[in-house]
Amino acid sequence: MYSHPKGFYIGKPGIEDSMVQYLEGILKVGNLVLAVVAGFIALSLIKATKKRNELKPWIFLIWALVFFAVQMILGALRAFQIFESAFLTHVNPAIILILLIVALILQIQQGVSK
Repeated sequence: MYSHPKGFYIGKPGIEDSMVQYLEGILKVGNLVLAVVAGFIALSLIKATKKRNELKPWIFLIWALVFFAVQMILGALRAFQIFESAFLTHVNPAIILILLIVALILQIQQGVSK
């Protein structure tokens, strides 16, 4: 055991720590790949929603999915200490929340009008 600068003792980093870091890295890369795929799928769905008027609320939901993919990419960049900004923790989630609320309101209005 060795002493931490703040005075408490922690165990030496061992094979378990490196295995956890390795697993965490693999999961972050997998998350990044899935976020990019989700972003491309969402962008391809925009063409389909423009053709049908009853799917208008889904446009906002699709854009929320695109911004969620951006959020996951920014999260992976932050986790690997490549990039970090306030946009990651405040602005992007606020945009996602606003888009989800707008989509919900439009969907409710569409259901009431039928």
